[in-house]
Amino acid sequence: MATEAIGVRVPARSAGHDLRAVKIVLHREILRFVNDRTRMVSSLVQPVLWLFVMGAGLGSLVRGSIPGIDFRTFMYPGMISMTVIMTGMFSAGSIVWDREFGFLREMLVAPVSRGAIVVGKCLGGALVATAQGVIILAMGGLVGVPYAPGLMVTLLAEMFLAAFTVTAFGVMLAARMKNMQSFFGLMQMAIMPMMFLSGAMFPLANLPSWLHVLTVVNPMTYAVDPMRQAVFSHLDVPPQVNALLNPGVRWFDLQVPVPLELGLVAALGVLLMGVGIAQFRRAE
Repeated sequence: MATEAIGVRVPARSAGHDLRAVKIVLHREILRFVNDRTRMVSSLVQPVLWLFVMGAGLGSLVRGSIPGIDFRTFMYPGMISMTVIMTGMFSAGSIVWDREFGFLREMLVAPVSRGAIVVGKCLGGALVATAQGVIILAMGGLVGVPYAPGLMVTLLAEMFLAAFTVTAFGVMLAARMKNMQSFFGLMQMAIMPMMFLSGAMFPLANLPSWLHVLTVVNPMTYAVDPMRQAVFSHLDVPPQVNALLNPGVRWFDLQVPVPLELGLVAALGVLLMGVGIAQFRRAE
């Protein structure tokens, strides 16, 4: 007796399905972060140690040369950036975890574009990293940063932009990786140079030529500097101290304006997300 085959109808892809996929992936990233208390705490340990322990130690060495300001106030924008970078990269690493346990394959065979999955990952990672950065943001009063509403809103927006770009970078790296060990090894190799060469821990003024070039070509420099500019615009410090600690980024004799810095960070984030989407389309 012949057996009649039963047809299976797969829904056609549509913009509505893609938007729903973005929302689901974003929501999953938030739930994963909220339920992982260990990750929340571990992502804060290093920035807090740098800010309050290393900042206090270095501050005791330079106290006489920078009157009117706590050195931890200078380090504060850099520690916000460190928190955002670490959390964003960890969020991107969940792609490798999903691949190892088979969940990524289930997402890739769903009737949605792979670009929607990447967009959801990038936005979810950016929201999670920004939420983590809010904890450091709340510590500003402990290091002499005023809780001015305009400053807080500006820092939140700049944090989200930096978080989006870092997460997109992490997604691009994770798109073709098969195990967590390889990803975290590459992540550490990328994070440390980006942080040390961004001006997060030392002023950009009076650097040796070779070090100045490295800071200028480092994308994270253009995420840290707008945050520092925003913080220093709400501080009352002597002009010579402001020129030393907050010189801005210079291309030769040109001072790079903050809107251009933020535009470069946003453009890089979109570019990296596009590369990540292309990587996903070739994966699996």
